[in-house]
Amino acid sequence: MLSLQGKIVAITGASGGIGEATARLLAQRGAAVVLSARRSERIDAIAQEIREQGGRAATCVVDVTKAEDLRRLVSTAIDRFGRIDVLVNNAGIAPISPLADLDTEGWSAMIDVNLRGTLNGIAAALPAFREQGSGHLVSIVSVAGLTVSPSMAVYAATKNAVRTVHEGLRRESTDGVVRTTAISPGYIRTDLADSMADPHVREQTRKNMDAMGIPPAAVARAVAFAIEQPADVEIGEINVRPTVQA
Repeated sequence: MLSLQGKIVAITGASGGIGEATARLLAQRGAAVVLSARRSERIDAIAQEIREQGGRAATCVVDVTKAEDLRRLVSTAIDRFGRIDVLVNNAGIAPISPLADLDTEGWSAMIDVNLRGTLNGIAAALPAFREQGSGHLVSIVSVAGLTVSPSMAVYAATKNAVRTVHEGLRRESTDGVVRTTAISPGYIRTDLADSMADPHVREQTRKNMDAMGIPPAAVARAVAFAIEQPADVEIGEINVRPTVQA
């Protein structure tokens, strides 16, 4: 039977939404989790609740745009639990708006968090994975990159860049040491809309989430499915969307 018992999993963006749901589910299924985010009080509270329920959890304050923070996250997992089996790159922002708005600051922020943050995670985790002889990189991407909607060009570009990086890493890792999984959610009920700059886009996104969004736990289950597979099985990509989403 497949199991997460004993897995050591570090998760970025774990202060809410998909990251929090993933941390809670994996801990329930026997993994030790290291929650990271910029908000220390929130991840500390979640970790405490996990421990009170019998799980194993630690925390690390991380800004994914800073490479040294990701290295510290990996070190925290190793120091606390002896190794790191999985890094879940979940942190992301979406200050989306039409290209004609020329929100160059928003564009740069998405590149820094969504793409550079993932690359920082890869750079921090790969040496540990190689030294251990195994490791699994899971990144939360987006179905936005599969069908590009108006106002989402740069956001989709950052997510497609992550998808491309994953495929490149997969092709470089056919020795069986490193596994990669890209998970693309559709409308999930999270606070992602809060980072959207354009008020009309933000309101429409919230309406869509309310109307058709599914719980973050749906994505957490996909993460669990990917990482619980035996070492010779790699789940390359999973799309998780509401059944009513076009």
